[in-house]
Amino acid sequence: MSASIHTGAPGVVEPATSNTRVLRNLYFVRFGFAVTWAILLIATAQSINPGAIALLVLYPLFDVAAAIIDFRSSGSSRPKAPLYINIALSLAAAIGLAAVVGSGIPDVLRVWGVWAITAGIVQLIVASLRWRIGGQLAQILSGGLSVLAGAGFFLVAAGPNAALTIVGGYAVLGGIFFLISAIQLHLVIRKAGKRS
Repeated sequence: MSASIHTGAPGVVEPATSNTRVLRNLYFVRFGFAVTWAILLIATAQSINPGAIALLVLYPLFDVAAAIIDFRSSGSSRPKAPLYINIALSLAAAIGLAAVVGSGIPDVLRVWGVWAITAGIVQLIVASLRWRIGGQLAQILSGGLSVLAGAGFFLVAAGPNAALTIVGGYAVLGGIFFLISAIQLHLVIRKAGKRS
């Protein structure tokens, strides 16, 4: 008998497939990457330098890779159009960041702000569409906070103390939400396994 996952709706269960496990593992990896990346950025990015440039461009490229893995592995829970949009937005962010790094930190924060707002909206949509598989409340909260953070980047960029460390804090917070979702999915999978 195959394992099943309670979806949160009364009396509704769905198969606990390897797709759910891949998503859980992907969330764990995204948490680890975000925290490591943030530590490196905060430690090295007091100014725009080659290391900071590499890190700034790497983050959205990693997001592209994660979205591709998500798309290929998510099966029936795959929200196709939003994931395509997410990939396009992250590629555009990487290109935009590479284009403006020579203009200074405020412009970097503005590009990051646009990406945070648009990607946050997409994250809200994806998490809402995946609500039935579990572990998505943290992703909904993360998407909403990303939109607010994006607006905050514009405010910081316009002020006298624009710094890249705010981006590091944003990444850590997003990573924590991925960790919460990963743990929730792990518990859902384990509970489903006990029922099988």
